[in-house]
Amino acid sequence: MKKVVLTALFALLLGVFFSLAPHTAAAQCTMCKTQVEAARTDKDGYDFSGLNKGILYMAAIPYLLMGTVGYFWYRNSRAKKLARK
Repeated sequence: MKKVVLTALFALLLGVFFSLAPHTAAAQCTMCKTQVEAARTDKDGYDFSGLNKGILYMAAIPYLLMGTVGYFWYRNSRAKKLARK
C-alpha cells in the first residue's frame, strides 16, 4: 500500500512539474534554430512552423523504444526471480 501511495505521489509531482514548465522550453538546439531563422529571412514564402514538432518526434522515438525494451527486460527478470523462489 505504501508503495502505491509513493508512486502516485511521484506521478503527481512529476505532472505538476511538467505543467509548470515554461512554454519556451519547446525550443530546439541552437543549430536548428539559427538555420530556421536564416531560412525564414531568405525565403519568406516557406512555412517552418512544424520543425520543432518534427525534431521532438524524432528525439522521442529512441527514448520510447529504449523504455519499452527496458520495461520488458525488467518484467522478464522479475518473473525469473519470482520463479526461483
